[in-house]
Amino acid sequence: MKKLVVFTAAVAMICGMGLVRAEAQSDPHKVALIDMAQVFKQYKKFEALREGLKNEIAGSEETIKADVEGIKALSLKLQMMTETSPGYAQAEAQLASKAAEIDARRKVMQRDFLRKESQIYKEVYMEVQSAVKMYAEYYKYTLVLRFNRTELSQEDDARGVINGMNRQVVYHNPENDITEAVLEYLNKKYQKTAAAPGATSSQ
Repeated sequence: MKKLVVFTAAVAMICGMGLVRAEAQSDPHKVALIDMAQVFKQYKKFEALREGLKNEIAGSEETIKADVEGIKALSLKLQMMTETSPGYAQAEAQLASKAAEIDARRKVMQRDFLRKESQIYKEVYMEVQSAVKMYAEYYKYTLVLRFNRTELSQEDDARGVINGMNRQVVYHNPENDITEAVLEYLNKKYQKTAAAPGATSSQ
């Protein structure tokens, strides 16, 4: 009986030592934080792509504006006529056709611009995600979480204060904030690409 007790105690001690050793050998979790909103706001490529799309939209709006002026001219011409005037029916049909054509083209343009904008966000997000992965693997981070870097004391409206109080991250070590490091890497990489001969910003 005594041998059984001694054996059981020895087994328990060995298992305990093995557990401690396994825990000691396993890598501890290391968590990093990144403010994605800040990254998008200060990433030069995102800014350039958005500016390009903005200019494209402005150009399209000028085209639509010219068409609208044509519609106004037709409408004014129609107002100077009566229903019994020669060509009234033709002018009315032309006005309705032009108006429908412009409206349809505007809707197509809006869908196209929304698609391009979503592609910009997707492209930039994938680049940021790739940079975060590289950084995390290099510095042995096992988890990267999104957070808001703005301090609650900097909020000056009720909604901002409430949103701040509902944040997932209540406290963090500033050393675990990788926002600036990722931003610096992305901007340096983009500047090299943008400076290359024949470089263009795709949309």
